[in-house]
Amino acid sequence: MSTAKPQPTSLNARTQSRVLEISFDDGRSFVLPFELMRVYSPSAEVRGHGVGQETLQTGKREVSLVGIEPVGNYAVRPLFSDEHSSGIFTWEYLYWLGENQSQLWQDYLQKLQAAGHPGETGRDAPMISAGRSCGSAH
Repeated sequence: MSTAKPQPTSLNARTQSRVLEISFDDGRSFVLPFELMRVYSPSAEVRGHGVGQETLQTGKREVSLVGIEPVGNYAVRPLFSDEHSSGIFTWEYLYWLGENQSQLWQDYLQKLQAAGHPGETGRDAPMISAGRSCGSAH
């Protein structure tokens, strides 16, 4: 069994359908909605600095990408339309998102409902500032 991590062979941001298409050298391909990427951003703004410090992301249904920047040979940094740009998405993380997106999506919808957003209404609800910042100006 190979321990080599899959490397991307193509990466296409589809702004009209708001998805990132990514193919890997192991033959796997994924279509990742920008919304899923945004709510599971690996940034401290979303994840916090430890377990239990996560910030539930709301109102991201219509989020888009305004740019995407390479980070070395190992990652990209998406620039989202809501001005979020601090998440660095490694190839390994994008692969994991692709493999697990069905379960991640269900987990996200359950968290929104648990936070008092019936159905999928949390996908459109405005973000409520938690008053915390990680050095950001917002």
